[in-house]
Amino acid sequence: MHMADALLSPAVGGIMLAASAGAIAYSAYKCKDDLDEKKIPLMGVMGAVIFAGQMINFTIPGTGSSGHIGGGILLAALLGSFPAFLTITAVLLIQALFFADGGLLALGANIWNMGFYSCLLIYPLVFKPLVKKGLTPSRIMVASICSVVLALSLGAFSVVLETLASGITELPFATFVALMTPIHVAIGLVEGIVTGGILVFVYKMRPELLESSLENKKIDSGLSIKKVSVMLLIFAVVLGAGFSLFASSNPDGLEWAMKGVAGTSELEATGGVFESAASLQKTTAFLAGYGFKSAGEEGSITGTSVSGLVGGSITLLLAGGTGYLIYAVKRKKDKSA
Repeated sequence: MHMADALLSPAVGGIMLAASAGAIAYSAYKCKDDLDEKKIPLMGVMGAVIFAGQMINFTIPGTGSSGHIGGGILLAALLGSFPAFLTITAVLLIQALFFADGGLLALGANIWNMGFYSCLLIYPLVFKPLVKKGLTPSRIMVASICSVVLALSLGAFSVVLETLASGITELPFATFVALMTPIHVAIGLVEGIVTGGILVFVYKMRPELLESSLENKKIDSGLSIKKVSVMLLIFAVVLGAGFSLFASSNPDGLEWAMKGVAGTSELEATGGVFESAASLQKTTAFLAGYGFKSAGEEGSITGTSVSGLVGGSITLLLAGGTGYLIYAVKRKKDKSA
């Protein structure tokens, strides 16, 4: 559901960048008090998992469409709302800058659509209440499916509203929302099952991870989460370097809906702002389309695997580094006080 720049007017793109920047600043502020230092490495590891996971599009049977995980609910359940939002922001930033996945002008909208609803809204208001009576595998699975479907549906509806506000006449509101909503419900069902499965696995290994996020408390200092972190890191490597090679070639939910409405999954945009954003992205995206530039449009197996490993590594450093920076600032202020 990564939006391209052509789907937004500069004004709407700017507003969404400002809104997401505000949410990022607030999340960083909240992390100064709420961030569990034992989870900082996990921020990096889970950033790599989500980056790799978003490379794998799965087919939606009978539609000719595909989808990929968003990852917001999974991140929030393991890290807490605010660290999760910073982590998914890191994922989307790396994707836009280095892999040309989602436009730079549309970055704020993508962060809002894929991160705000899941991490800052649906996790605290839907996921937590559904499991508040006690964590069990069945409750985790039900909460995951319901939360992911709702978050993804809100994100899809936001895409429609953003294109409407931008005056994209090729995508009339009623027709566009009629296609965007059901396809993203279907995608959400698959992602919800995947999310629930991963969370149940982690719960059986180290239930304290989920409990600490639910109760907004820190993990006991004597408790080690190294084994879980290592297993998740291995999972990220396998996803990025291996399973990404088997991603569906069908258009994702947004592209599928656009093609159903406008007859094309790519719209043209002209103007200085769009040209500047495209020029900057062309300069920074050294693995555009998750492959080597020399491989052409078809790409290559090596290019895809390298993209998964490189992208996951950069995301790990950025997400984990963000957590360490916030923690370092907090410690410095505490010492000064």
